[in-house]
Amino acid sequence: MTRPGRPNRTRRIRAWAELLRVSALFSVPGDALAGAAARGLRPGRGTAYAVGASLCLYQAGMALNDWADREEDAVDRPHRPLPSGRITPAAALGAAGLLTAAGLALAARAGRPALTVATALAGTVWAYDLRLKHTPAGPAAMAAARALDLVLGATATGPAPARTAGTAPVVRRGAAARTGLRVAAPAGALALHTYAVTAVSRHETRGGATLAPLGALAATSALGAATAIGALRKPGGTAALAPLLPTALYLGTTTGPLLHAALNPSPALTQRAVGGGIRALIPLQAALAARAGAAGTGIGVLGLAPLARALARKVSAT
Repeated sequence: MTRPGRPNRTRRIRAWAELLRVSALFSVPGDALAGAAARGLRPGRGTAYAVGASLCLYQAGMALNDWADREEDAVDRPHRPLPSGRITPAAALGAAGLLTAAGLALAARAGRPALTVATALAGTVWAYDLRLKHTPAGPAAMAAARALDLVLGATATGPAPARTAGTAPVVRRGAAARTGLRVAAPAGALALHTYAVTAVSRHETRGGATLAPLGALAATSALGAATAIGALRKPGGTAALAPLLPTALYLGTTTGPLLHAALNPSPALTQRAVGGGIRALIPLQAALAARAGAAGTGIGVLGLAPLARALARKVSAT
């Protein structure tokens, strides 16, 4: 026998799941894990704090996004939790604030450098939702947020490089520069992908755009090709080929939906392309981790892909 309050509770849980876009959350942990791999370190306690902080800040951004777009969604997407009345605007804004505070608190547990990066990430998320989303700077802000998320994982993982007595400052600066370059490359890859998908997402409610999906298709294809070529050129035998499978999955997840959206830029196909672009972050993160030499991390990240796909059938990622 069903209890009288259970249907209402189920509806509330589903409303919050839609607001926070829980199916897209599987695209978040790989940022921090790829950041740790870029530093050549195994994931540790700091990485776990970074993942927790990233998840909180991502969900904060989702709640704040719907709060900021509540009037627009009332026209274009009246089924969303806020315009449909299933969640109040005050509750969504309060959740965004609490999740931001929780994310910063978790980042602080990983150390001051991680907190600094998380603060920049939180500021970027709030600036995007409240000010930049509908401006030409919107895709760049989202790209910066995803890149900062990877940097957060790199910063939070492991201790800072130790200073050896008598080591020349120029040597220390050289080591730091090399570490920075190792982190900058995968951060740039995530930023490029995010910029392309965000440019497409600006048309997901009304469709009608062909150039944005075509540009995203060119960018993601080039990114996948560069990742595959880099793996083939890297010495190391079979282990060096580890990025090829996730790269192939990345291209398979992005190219088809983007091509369909370019040929028929309807809202439904545009939304499908955006959803595919979000899910494609997972194999991209796996490829970046494997390319950095962390094949095990890459396999672990790739294992999130079927979970994201299964949940996306119940709760849209867009």
